[in-house]
Amino acid sequence: MAMTQAILQAGRNEMAGSVLRADEPRIRIRDVTLSYGALQIIGGISIDIAPGESICVIGPSGCGKTTLLRMLAGLARPTSGAVELDGSVLGGPDRSVAIVFQDYGKALLPWRTAAGNVSLALEARGCPAKERPAIIRELLEKIGLGRHADKYPSEMSGGMQQRLQIARCLAQEPKVLLMDEPFGALDAMTRQALQDEVLSLVATTGATMVFVTHDLEEAIYLGDRIVCLQPNPGRVGRMVDVRLARPRDQLVTREDPEFLRLRRELYDLIKDDHQ
Repeated sequence: MAMTQAILQAGRNEMAGSVLRADEPRIRIRDVTLSYGALQIIGGISIDIAPGESICVIGPSGCGKTTLLRMLAGLARPTSGAVELDGSVLGGPDRSVAIVFQDYGKALLPWRTAAGNVSLALEARGCPAKERPAIIRELLEKIGLGRHADKYPSEMSGGMQQRLQIARCLAQEPKVLLMDEPFGALDAMTRQALQDEVLSLVATTGATMVFVTHDLEEAIYLGDRIVCLQPNPGRVGRMVDVRLARPRDQLVTREDPEFLRLRRELYDLIKDDHQ
């Protein structure tokens, strides 16, 4: 266990060190466009994202939120412009970037147990076999699945499966955590519990998070900044700073006058885009 904690702490120290040393953004999106034939999906997006920052992306359906996230993951290449990670152009998937999908059922391997799914990420990064069990145990405990290591995804609730997907991503020791509407299919109580777990994990690891959501309150609750995309083609309409105290609380934060003001501001922005 001591070895496991040392490995995880080393990863945290590396990312925390980057926050203290970095003069450059962790992610730099430079005038990015993406087209399929004559159809332009993304039209000239530029955003700098600092190490350890939590960015939420909102906007009407079809504005390119998921497409933007896929470019940040290296799963789609811009037609023009570039995505940079720590000063280098991202040319494809990178181990330091992990992505959590909304459809957890398809993201997990059904023939592997919870422990086996987390092990997949450790195997991919070349973690020695003798070190994996302790790391898996610690990650599953961290995400609230310590007693379910031997369960298969089909034996788990939706919230548990999404926790498992997050644990597998954390096994990569990512610098960047991308989340594509990960809680959209979950009930309200499970959703709020996972929001708090994600905030805690991001604060603990120092990871940079980019979180796509349709839920305006979720964006305010999780974000340091909110990117409001406009459609046809997708572009940045507004950048909104979230000046709410951390750590955040599901009741206290949501009753804060600033939270309510931001909710109204974002609602008006989205409403105008639908008209």
